[in-house]
Amino acid sequence: MNFINKLSAAWTANDSLLCVGLDPDMAKLPARFQAAPDGIYQFCREIIDATADLACSFKPQIAYFAALGAEQQLEQICAYVRANYPHIPLILDAKRGDIGATARQYAREAFDRYGADAVTVNPYMGSDSVEPYMEWSERGVIILCRTSNPGGSDLQFLNVDGKPLYQHVARLVAEKWNSNGQCALVVGATFPEELAQVRAIVGDMPLLVPGIGAQGGDIAATVRSGRTASGHGMMINSSRAILYAPQQAGEDFAAAARRVALDTRDAINQYRAG
Repeated sequence: MNFINKLSAAWTANDSLLCVGLDPDMAKLPARFQAAPDGIYQFCREIIDATADLACSFKPQIAYFAALGAEQQLEQICAYVRANYPHIPLILDAKRGDIGATARQYAREAFDRYGADAVTVNPYMGSDSVEPYMEWSERGVIILCRTSNPGGSDLQFLNVDGKPLYQHVARLVAEKWNSNGQCALVVGATFPEELAQVRAIVGDMPLLVPGIGAQGGDIAATVRSGRTASGHGMMINSSRAILYAPQQAGEDFAAAARRVALDTRDAINQYRAG
């Protein structure tokens, strides 16, 4: 099953557009994980188990692992998802962007080493820097378009022939690069008007939408701007708000994470109907 079909099945099976981001900050992990050699793996495994029935995808951010020399634990986490939740798409958030020969190695890293169903990439260097990922026709290629950070406007909103640059990226991906039907776009929840513009350009193409939770994106505006006619079409990511959820009486971190994930999933679902 290719990435797009797997994602579509997960939207339906879990009645969810929630993507759970795995951004393990060692300083924020419970003390017992900070002291364990494989503490990152143990922590993420418990988060995965607590939220798997509520998520349409999992998204480990590679920088949080690489900075600590924990790539082997990331391999274990990816293998755990594939073995125990094979129906949930695994997205490697790497935001790679380099020339073709190097991009081919990054594609091998994402798809061979980590076994990801999809990877995030940066289109700034153009088509030949993205094409190596497209050679893996069963895997997803999720391309940065209108990102959730404030500085994204420095380049993404530049006027090019009367349109902002991010709209040119959306059109380029939808009309030229998506020949295998494997592409998706990153569009931030912090810019719902731009999210609606991208949806109008790309039709039913999936959108990875960061920016709710800790970044403050509005769920109602996000869903109304980015949903497809079927009420699907998005992977709305939440990372820190779930991973480090404040605990209520009697809860441990995994129970708190599940509660926030459930509340987020249900809040998203309030606005999915047309």
